[in-house]
Amino acid sequence: MREQRVSMNSASRAIDPEHVVVTEPVEGSPYPVHLMYVEAIDGVYIPIGLRKPDGPGPFPLILFASGNGGGGMKVLRDATQNRSWTLEQYLADGYAVAWMRYRAEVDYAYDRIGKLVEDRRQNRQLLNRGPLEYEDAIRIAEYAKTLPFVDGDRIGYVGMSHGGEMALKIASEYHGFRAMVASEPASHEFLRLRPDDTAHVDPKTGLLNVEKMLMREAAKVRPRITEAVAQERVRPIATPIFVQGRDSDELQGIFRVSYDLLHEAGKDAIWKSYDHPLHGFIYPVRGDDGRYAPDAVQRQAVADTLAFFGKYMKA
Repeated sequence: MREQRVSMNSASRAIDPEHVVVTEPVEGSPYPVHLMYVEAIDGVYIPIGLRKPDGPGPFPLILFASGNGGGGMKVLRDATQNRSWTLEQYLADGYAVAWMRYRAEVDYAYDRIGKLVEDRRQNRQLLNRGPLEYEDAIRIAEYAKTLPFVDGDRIGYVGMSHGGEMALKIASEYHGFRAMVASEPASHEFLRLRPDDTAHVDPKTGLLNVEKMLMREAAKVRPRITEAVAQERVRPIATPIFVQGRDSDELQGIFRVSYDLLHEAGKDAIWKSYDHPLHGFIYPVRGDDGRYAPDAVQRQAVADTLAFFGKYMKA
């Protein structure tokens, strides 16, 4: 990937078609967002919204992911304007931050089609399969390391729900993140979980519908994972991971087993569960009055992530 030298002060004065950067203000924040496109391994462009503290840096950077992919720049701009209380806390603590979008999840493709391999044919790129969403996140991390205001040795990741499962997939084969948070990781695919009858195949699409799957207890989940496969995927992980659960979540057993496998394999991992009514509580949403009103549990959860990253990225 060609190195990009972006000056955030002048990025919007002229747009280079190969390196598009558009700067917008963020409501109620002194930190604007720099909207840009990162080239994925197959030449498709991935939108990110990058923000940084004042000054030249280099700053540690945290990449943020939420749920499934898709939605493009429109979703990214909405997240920046309305779901960025958490990111504001990181900016105030001296981190650069970036919301990511990535391509949509392909149902169980991670399980079926194996590792991505790149080759050449007629002097052009040849891939053995299309890239998956977690590989977009890897590409974004590699791109971020080329930016002059980013400390490439201090890149972190926070992923929620499917984004939390992506943390495990990424860490299993890529070691470029200093530390990661997997918040409510819906990692049934990573674990190769055999669902019970609370999940079903949608007759309209032929795809497995897990929206109503009930996996609250680790004792229920553990016998249903493919143990040897899950352990083999955990084995290469070298990145410290903070797994966050949610006491009342339907998939709490999956969250816990994700941590248990890391712990049993001797990985640098910690666990904490929170009593909160909302899936995705790690990202408070701006209210109709234009203000954020995070509750005590949300404040504590974000403070815990900052403390976790501080141990690895500010030492």
